[in-house]
Amino acid sequence: MRKTLVIALLSLTASGQTLSGSQQKQSSAPPVTMATLGQKPYMGWSSWSFMRSKPSEEKIRAQVDALIAAGLPELGYRYINIDSGWTDGWDGHGVPKPNLGNFPSGMAGLSAYLHSRGLRLGLYLGPGIRPQLYDANPVIAGTNVHLREIVDKSLPGSTLRDTYKIDFSKPAARAYIESVVNQFAHWKVDFIKLDFVGPGGGNLPADNREEVRQWHAAILRSGYPIWLELSNWLSIDQAPLWRANANGWRIEDDIECYACGRSNDPAIKSHLTDWPTRVAERFQDVREWYRFAKPGGWNDLDSLELGNGDNDGVTPTERQSMFILWAISCAPLYLGADLTHMDAGDLKLISNRDIIAVDQRGIAATPLDIQSLRKKPVQAWINVYPGGSAILSLFNLGPDAATIEFDWREIDALRDTHYAPHPPKLTDLISKEATAPPADGIKLTLESHGSRIFRLTPAK
Repeated sequence: MRKTLVIALLSLTASGQTLSGSQQKQSSAPPVTMATLGQKPYMGWSSWSFMRSKPSEEKIRAQVDALIAAGLPELGYRYINIDSGWTDGWDGHGVPKPNLGNFPSGMAGLSAYLHSRGLRLGLYLGPGIRPQLYDANPVIAGTNVHLREIVDKSLPGSTLRDTYKIDFSKPAARAYIESVVNQFAHWKVDFIKLDFVGPGGGNLPADNREEVRQWHAAILRSGYPIWLELSNWLSIDQAPLWRANANGWRIEDDIECYACGRSNDPAIKSHLTDWPTRVAERFQDVREWYRFAKPGGWNDLDSLELGNGDNDGVTPTERQSMFILWAISCAPLYLGADLTHMDAGDLKLISNRDIIAVDQRGIAATPLDIQSLRKKPVQAWINVYPGGSAILSLFNLGPDAATIEFDWREIDALRDTHYAPHPPKLTDLISKEATAPPADGIKLTLESHGSRIFRLTPAK
């Protein structure tokens, strides 16, 4: 990696990392197959942040209309993920069923509607067995085994309270997971968020490793390409297992700030998130996880709480830093805001084709541990691409303005080689402005929580 970065800085060529293709709205999304699933971070929208556990078909369709009106699907925002609240218990075999009062078209009907508009459907589930389902004790589809026979009540079924563990030493346990996946495949559900998976964060020290393996295997057997996303706050000790069995995994707790706000206005019930207690911690998390992000599976930083202006809970400066961090980390880009009240400034940010292209390129940024920055509340990251192009991102995480200054030779020294005598030209991916090649290195001042992102190209 050290030599790769030096070669990149010595022989930078124009990257041209912009999205290609027609600017017209697409009538259908590019096809996804088992072979292509997870090759890029997914993009879309999730219901939880402002709907919480009260989604409905009417509300989802309103979000879809707003998403399309804003031109976001043509940029890649295509997954429409319905979080908790879509179910109404279980069918006669213990498979989750939709609440037809809130979703009169059912999940098959909703999926067909979304697919007709070039979008994809995601649904939320939890591992383990809930007590109500255990009490109902249905017969597992395709077997003569009752559900209680595959349950170990002595162990937690997830990191959420009130779940029982599935015992996969029992053959019918695999059949149960397969019955759920097959139903989802029949509905043509494109995405499953499996929440409260352990080992990791949550309320209880659960172990769902074998269950994750079984979900992955059942999806493969179904033949329908379903993205499997794990949540929440997974253990980094198990990162190889998450990579082998899922397309994404959360690396922190929820980003939503459930009881905070920056306004005393009673009309504002709650902001979506908060910088100091929710967003800022992700900058440290990614330093531990970045090496696990690559085609097939991605580090999930949770939803982007961008779209509703002041009600995002973060300032315009913080919003830019948030979007840049998600993108250079190649994290899934899924919005949590109410798209029917889209803020124009937020829309411009999340529509930035150059920054989206960094995310979709699928080569995550590496932190630059530069000596002159170590005692400052600042960070520098670089995405290095084959052929010599690179993206340099700078952040100030401190409460006051801070100067970021380092010599190109400091990067050179990290890579055990000689200083490049012709430093690169910088093109700001926000302003689109190019600057003259800096003679010695970087020197600029960022406001509190500010950021800059540059494309590095050869100086001429």
